[in-house]
Amino acid sequence: MSPFVTVAAYAPPGVGLLAVGIVAEVFGPHGEAVPGFDFALCTDRPGSVPTDTGVPISVTHGLDRLASADLVIALPWADFRTPPERAVLAALSDAHERGSLVSAHCVGVFALAAAGLLDGRRATTHWRFADLLARRHPDVTVEPDALYIDEGRVVTGAGAAAGFDLCLHLLRREHGAAMANAIARDVVLPSHRDGGQAQYLAAPAPEDCRDERLAEVLAWARENLHQPLPVAELARRAVMSKRSFARRFTAATGTTPHAWLRGLRLSSAEELLETTDLPVEEIAHRVGYGSAAVLREQFVRRRGVPPRSYRRSFTNTP
Repeated sequence: MSPFVTVAAYAPPGVGLLAVGIVAEVFGPHGEAVPGFDFALCTDRPGSVPTDTGVPISVTHGLDRLASADLVIALPWADFRTPPERAVLAALSDAHERGSLVSAHCVGVFALAAAGLLDGRRATTHWRFADLLARRHPDVTVEPDALYIDEGRVVTGAGAAAGFDLCLHLLRREHGAAMANAIARDVVLPSHRDGGQAQYLAAPAPEDCRDERLAEVLAWARENLHQPLPVAELARRAVMSKRSFARRFTAATGTTPHAWLRGLRLSSAEELLETTDLPVEEIAHRVGYGSAAVLREQFVRRRGVPPRSYRRSFTNTP
């Protein structure tokens, strides 16, 4: 199936204004360098729609907009404990049946659950309401710690600003790392956080790290991916013991140094596969793998396809 172009975000009465801003920022215009999306908000009854802040927004599209969208996003709303109207649930179900990619983050996930789209699937939501989701929908496997969970044609995300992570993941998955990175740079965001990263962190993620020594080491690692980068070397540069470095890293990021480096290497490999015609062997060395065979093994394990197949899905390069 072709990557999504038409995006419809369902904004119910009481919609979260932050969520509206997130989807509009990600899927709105980004200049000539980034191909645009056909993006629109829709609601039950077009017109003035109240938000959770009390500031109304004007929404011109009704539920019929969901019928033509490649990507449907159910936004969170204040009265999420009350299920949406039957027409909304039917529109979400119909979009899924038609083959649209259906997603939601924060308490917008409750709309997908009420429509039955999460039955038998894993899902996440804002950690504060994960228990409520699990109690109300026992057929859903709720994973409260994940930033987002990808179940193919249904993708759910955590609360508040994690909506950015969900949107960037969808971009990366459907349009590739180059576009996701370009939009992330445009809105000044980390280009990628793994879905399994913890929702709540004791300190910011590496890209926003306030620990100056740790931030400097991570920036150095990004510029030197071609090197082995053992944890002992990173710890030495941070002037810490290996154990202290690993502990502070995990406290700041919710993941381990090894997992962070692996994700960074694979993300860099994706972008090089998409945007250059470099041989896979050269790309492997540039991102720190000893050979194309090692890159292939990691790529298949983590991304599900070998590097050359990934390249073919985004370019005409054989």
